[in-house]
Amino acid sequence: MPQQHRSGSSYRSERYRRSQIAWMGMGALSEFESKQLLATYGIQVSRDKLAHSAEAAVDAAVEIGGSVAVKLCGPALAHKSERRLVRLGLDSPDGVRSAAEDLLALATADDGEVALLVSEMVEGHRELIAGVVHTEQFGAALMLGLGGVLAEAVGEVVFRLLPVSEADCQDMIDDLGVSALLAPLRGEPAVDQDALAATLLGLAQAGCREGIEAIDINPLVIRDGQPVAVDGLVVMSSP
Repeated sequence: MPQQHRSGSSYRSERYRRSQIAWMGMGALSEFESKQLLATYGIQVSRDKLAHSAEAAVDAAVEIGGSVAVKLCGPALAHKSERRLVRLGLDSPDGVRSAAEDLLALATADDGEVALLVSEMVEGHRELIAGVVHTEQFGAALMLGLGGVLAEAVGEVVFRLLPVSEADCQDMIDDLGVSALLAPLRGEPAVDQDALAATLLGLAQAGCREGIEAIDINPLVIRDGQPVAVDGLVVMSSP
């Protein structure tokens, strides 16, 4: 069985975040491209549409229906939230149009080719983070942790070296040690642990694909008991 490496928030901050910094300079896919790739491995992703103008974003929002998020999207935009390139909870054509115009105006020459990503709002009280990281000491590893405010409160992350089996993925879920959070919560059903394990297995399979250096799903929102990748980043190896 692959070796496990587990600890609390100190490990996460010192090792996992350091691996994220190492991604800089490599070929990242856009969020839209990243999630399309993840979907081919059976990972459920949010419903998204790409638009190249404010009016096209309005049309996309109408087609998706309900409340949407609008983000500036491009391969060079791995850290959209830090630059405030995300607008959430938009539920009117005027709101979508205004947000889209604002985001397009914030694009810089360094951002390269950009578009607008219109996504359904995925609501859920529980968030996870998952990914594949490559370390010099251990090689490629699958990661699962708590996301959102839960990450700040608990700070737990578990790892398995690749390749993994479905049983390994189930063990990772158990090893998080948060069974109460996987049970029915605030009117939401229990987390479908088989679906979560399948998501992790698909992520691991994607991480074993030649040319992929790292993958980050943050957040992985639990909606009606099912895991949904709301944001994703795939980083390709340097040529």
